[in-house]
Amino acid sequence: MDLRQIEYFVRVAELGSFTRASAALDVAQPALSRQVRLLEVELRQNLLVRNGRGAVPTEAGKLLLEHGRGILHQVERAREELGRVRGALAGRVAVGLPPSIARLMAVPLIHAFRHEMPEATLSITEALSSAMHESLVSGRLDIALLYNAVPSPEVELAPLLEEDLYLVQARRPRSSKAAHAPLTLQELAQAPLVIPSRPNAIRMQVEAELARQGLRPTIAMEIDGVAAILELVAEGAGNAVLSANAIKASGRPEAFTMRATGKPPLRSRLSMALSSQRPTTLTQQSTLALIRETARQVLQA
Repeated sequence: MDLRQIEYFVRVAELGSFTRASAALDVAQPALSRQVRLLEVELRQNLLVRNGRGAVPTEAGKLLLEHGRGILHQVERAREELGRVRGALAGRVAVGLPPSIARLMAVPLIHAFRHEMPEATLSITEALSSAMHESLVSGRLDIALLYNAVPSPEVELAPLLEEDLYLVQARRPRSSKAAHAPLTLQELAQAPLVIPSRPNAIRMQVEAELARQGLRPTIAMEIDGVAAILELVAEGAGNAVLSANAIKASGRPEAFTMRATGKPPLRSRLSMALSSQRPTTLTQQSTLALIRETARQVLQA
């Protein structure tokens, strides 16, 4: 069996689509299909069921997927061990960050990664937590920072930090003391919100906390993007529920006021997440340590 064919098959099986695997591998789809078919011919078994919705592993394909992941991991570990002989870690690590965190962490993390592991490659993707969870399971991401993640058999979680959530409003020239005072959940429910659509982690948390009090949020607009949300808040279109780091990352925190939400205030949990289906490499373990240190310096400053 050819290692390249195994890698192609594993990626198609994980992503459930030749089209998505072709984009992820940067390989033309006809060439990808041909290599997977050659593997099937060599093994004399169908590995994938192809249909209009994508490709699903057969029983033989599921068995090869399990072995293939292990083979590719061992190859990566061998490269890393050889790199250690030279005194360097190697390999590629794909990291996913929430947009508000990426604006603060991405550049410092890249600098630290290049300094500590100059022979390795770091890829950073910005996405919402729900999308990154799926990318972890499919193998498109190795590590992701997820908000309010729920433990599952597919993903392992390690707590990183907790952030207070605030009601964010446009700063007025002569705002009263009440504009800065903490507000109750009843007041939060009455505030028109510019908020992401479901299943955004903060949106789900706000709705869940209000539901415990028999309340529902007042949704003025649904916008999927922190930058766009803050633009609308600055224009007076409504209020947002965000962390202090999100305001810090906006580049103009002076344009907003923040009020604590509830007593105690609502808090959002940020966790480092890994796929439980694939063992971590030494390079990924070192990257986890860099993420934790970078978050300590940048997010908790």
